[in-house]
Amino acid sequence: MPSMTLMLLVMTLAALFCRMAGYVAMRFLPPSARLDAALKATPLAVMAGITAQALAAGALVESLALGAAVALSLWTRNDVGAAVAAMALAAGLRWAGL
Repeated sequence: MPSMTLMLLVMTLAALFCRMAGYVAMRFLPPSARLDAALKATPLAVMAGITAQALAAGALVESLALGAAVALSLWTRNDVGAAVAAMALAAGLRWAGL
């Protein structure tokens, strides 16, 4: 099984490629609601890939942090704040010995 560092590097490169492809698409494709939705969904897809890897490698702490991130994201409508709070929760749980 590849290391988490290698997987994060590959996902980072994929995100960069998607971002560049978005710029190319905006240059050659006419603007549309579908294209806009696809470009806005890319960061969420990358975050889902990172989360899936963390869940595969972890257990209870990662599951609780993911649940907190989803709940906070739905409640506050702030994805970045929810992700930061979930990371803080995971760090706190790890510090507490879980």
